[in-house]
Amino acid sequence: MGMSKSAISQQLKRLEEDIGQQLLSRHTRGMSLTAAGEKLLGRCELLRDQVELAIEELDSSREAPSGIFALTIPHSCEKDVVVPALSQLCKEFPLIQPQIHVTDNALDLIQNKLDVAIYGGELKDSNYRALPVGSAREIFCATPTYVQKHGLPSQLQQLQEHQLIATSWQKSPLALYSNHDLTVKITLEVKFFANTNTLPSALEMALHDMGIVLLPEFTIQSALASGQLVRVLPEYQGWQWPFYLVHRFQREKPIHITRFYQLVKHFFAKANANV
Repeated sequence: MGMSKSAISQQLKRLEEDIGQQLLSRHTRGMSLTAAGEKLLGRCELLRDQVELAIEELDSSREAPSGIFALTIPHSCEKDVVVPALSQLCKEFPLIQPQIHVTDNALDLIQNKLDVAIYGGELKDSNYRALPVGSAREIFCATPTYVQKHGLPSQLQQLQEHQLIATSWQKSPLALYSNHDLTVKITLEVKFFANTNTLPSALEMALHDMGIVLLPEFTIQSALASGQLVRVLPEYQGWQWPFYLVHRFQREKPIHITRFYQLVKHFFAKANANV
């Protein structure tokens, strides 16, 4: 940056004074961002991406992107991540024509004539390029009506006495983690009451008082906020799911793919910031 540490420190202090909030937590071991600092950093990174993209557009002699933009996405990212990202993308590149295939199954890009895919979970080895989007944890929840009828488990083992709703990616034994130590995996043998191959149907079954469900937190946040669902065993969580945007371009990505990735990261972070 061409600035000394003291000059940077003075600039940060001046910024904190201007906005009236502490951005850095200063302690003997060093410094770390406060919640306000994290939020400001995220906004600044988005602005930086927009500036970089604007420069790319000015420097590029290519024609504006047009035609079909085919993608496959999981149900978890449809409403709060991909649709808002596509809405903004189409405003910036009005000649593209999005085609979305929503499925929780992995689809091959070339075989299915897709440009990009968003995947949740560990990626298989392939010749495609994978760009990290973020991660989201799974949590247990149920309706107040279910809890009133069946009670609220206070220990993990008590889940074996409850009606559990499973998605296609959840098998027994469940891999769970204590919030106090995410490095130690806890395995729990369970018997599922109901199974489904999509996240929306698992959520709907839970909303209809059919049992306890384990889903990515950001996908059920609105139901939790409205009181339709309540947390169950809040001191435990399921897997921390990594999400990726995968594309098939071996060299330089088309400009609309680069921009879509930036937007997906932004809206994914925004969805998870509300949890």
